[in-house]
Amino acid sequence: MMRRRHLVALLLTALALGLLGAGCLDGEEQSATPETVQGTLPTSTGPTEQLPAMKLTGDATAGKQVFETAGCKGCHTLADAGATGTVGPNLDDAKPDKDLVITRVTKGMGAMPPFAGQLTDQQIADVAAYVVQATGGS
Repeated sequence: MMRRRHLVALLLTALALGLLGAGCLDGEEQSATPETVQGTLPTSTGPTEQLPAMKLTGDATAGKQVFETAGCKGCHTLADAGATGTVGPNLDDAKPDKDLVITRVTKGMGAMPPFAGQLTDQQIADVAAYVVQATGGS
């Protein structure tokens, strides 16, 4: 029994010394950020795929109706629509652009389901126009 306690104490001491040697217990914050960057980032972070709704002109008035009836209010916050959902992004804060709204509504992402097949391309263009107008997005 005494031998087991001695072994546990020895292992804990070794672990503490290892963490100290790795710089984890010296009180300084460490970062995993490299000093030099390898490769490049794309210059555009927006959607690159041309979806059918992207070629259409949306009607913001019709889009508000879509937003209010397609379930958007249940997940998103958008002051203009009186929506206070907290599952999806707060659209007032995000101020998404038209192409991003069209991509997310069409294809979904994460917890958001795709609405392609449930909404027409025109309805998707309309809801994108509405969200952009209501949030001041681009």
